[in-house]
Amino acid sequence: MSNFKIVLVAPEIPGNTGSIGRTCVALDLELILIKPLAFDIDEKAVRRAGLDYWKYVNLKIFESWEDFIAKENPSNDQLFLFSRFATKPLFHAELKKDCYLVFGSETKGLDSKIKDQFKNQLVTLPMNSEHIRSLNLANAATAAAYEALRQISFS
Repeated sequence: MSNFKIVLVAPEIPGNTGSIGRTCVALDLELILIKPLAFDIDEKAVRRAGLDYWKYVNLKIFESWEDFIAKENPSNDQLFLFSRFATKPLFHAELKKDCYLVFGSETKGLDSKIKDQFKNQLVTLPMNSEHIRSLNLANAATAAAYEALRQISFS
């Protein structure tokens, strides 16, 4: 069963969601999508990026961030929200079983209200070049998932 979950808030690019779904299948993780989604979840592009694995994605969909918080009821220390503006690298966070790795949309990131509410839970993946604004969402989620796996499974 899943040791942690990946959460995508208002994802915009079906290929990224499909690729992240594939990572979730590979690691036996739950994928949580929070609306609004910028695409139909049955869209061919999502299935194509997840290849024939999409049917195996352990998927939950919530109507809003508030709906997610109310129904999942995560404690603050279970939430790790990714932002390029965070100062704490993911590698310095203490990831534990049943945590949530939370990512915002590809063009806007997480809403400022969410970041303000959970400012102590913000983490980042290091980028050493000033030429890059951000990492691809699927790449960032996969890197974070494997760091979480390392910390939770091999600690």
